[in-house]
Amino acid sequence: MPQNPTDYDGVSRETSAGAHGDLLDVSRETAPRDPQGHVSRETWSGEAPAPADSAGVPDTPLARAAQAAMAARGHGGSWPRPESCRVIGVANQKGGVGKTTTTVNIAAALAMHGQRVLVIDLDPQGNASTALGAERDNQSRSIYHCLVEDEEIRKLAQPVPDIPNLWCAPATIDLAGAEIELVSLVAREARLKRAIDAYDTSELDYIFIDCPPSLGLLTVNAMVACDEVMIPIQCEYYALEGLGQLLNNVNLVQAHLNTGLKISTILLTMYDGRTRLSQQVSEEVRSHFGDLVLETLVPRSVRVSEAPSYGQSVMTYDPGSTGAAAYLEAAREMAHRAPGTGR
Repeated sequence: MPQNPTDYDGVSRETSAGAHGDLLDVSRETAPRDPQGHVSRETWSGEAPAPADSAGVPDTPLARAAQAAMAARGHGGSWPRPESCRVIGVANQKGGVGKTTTTVNIAAALAMHGQRVLVIDLDPQGNASTALGAERDNQSRSIYHCLVEDEEIRKLAQPVPDIPNLWCAPATIDLAGAEIELVSLVAREARLKRAIDAYDTSELDYIFIDCPPSLGLLTVNAMVACDEVMIPIQCEYYALEGLGQLLNNVNLVQAHLNTGLKISTILLTMYDGRTRLSQQVSEEVRSHFGDLVLETLVPRSVRVSEAPSYGQSVMTYDPGSTGAAAYLEAAREMAHRAPGTGR
């Protein structure tokens, strides 16, 4: 598997162009130059240190980036644990809105801050499994075997490399045929719920279920098994078109299969503040769903897209990036609010 590339300047492109300013350029005000226009050696040797904050940390862009990275890596302290395990399905039948990215990065951020988290990859594409570095070969047992062959989730879950307290129940290509095989099984809509009920959830604080981009039996299984639904919504017009159908399906599951199901969280993703469309979608979603919508907006981020190719979440791939900071803040909001109340 490819390794995380090392930048010789120690700073990612995104970080340098993001909220921390341009770390690669030295301003004329902060870097004295000699008459020939060269940067003074005193500046680089540390003989003219930058001002420090109250904690004694130099107030420089690089220092601020390092602090953001330290916080993202879990050095910002532990967050409060829920009274009981929260089982959250991440669903939206539209593809490409950030379901898997949201699942993986919020789970990673929570685990880095003291939470015990299990991610169940219910998408046959297996993207969440890839992003979390789960082993997936022809001999691997996957969530397919849990749904069809009653395998225990405990035996399937794999610890995620480099992130303590985070586990992944992976998906393999076998899951693509599960929709057909489930049709003939008894209580086909509740197969995943039965498996989760058999798991000792007192050992966990969160279970995230990454749903496929459809409203078939796999997604229904997720909705029957979970207590809450989290909906990532891309800040574009098409993302709103199919939202009504998703809400109808949630209502149907509430009425017939899981009366305790509720939509607890909505997260706006791929936000581009330069466009009026993103602002309009954000305003419309907030006016309709109110406090269910997290305050955090997840921006478009190259680093978020790059991270899965290295078998990582953005929280470990580039914790100082704007995408990592956004998902860290979204996870913090989720950890500090009561389920379904928006507070």
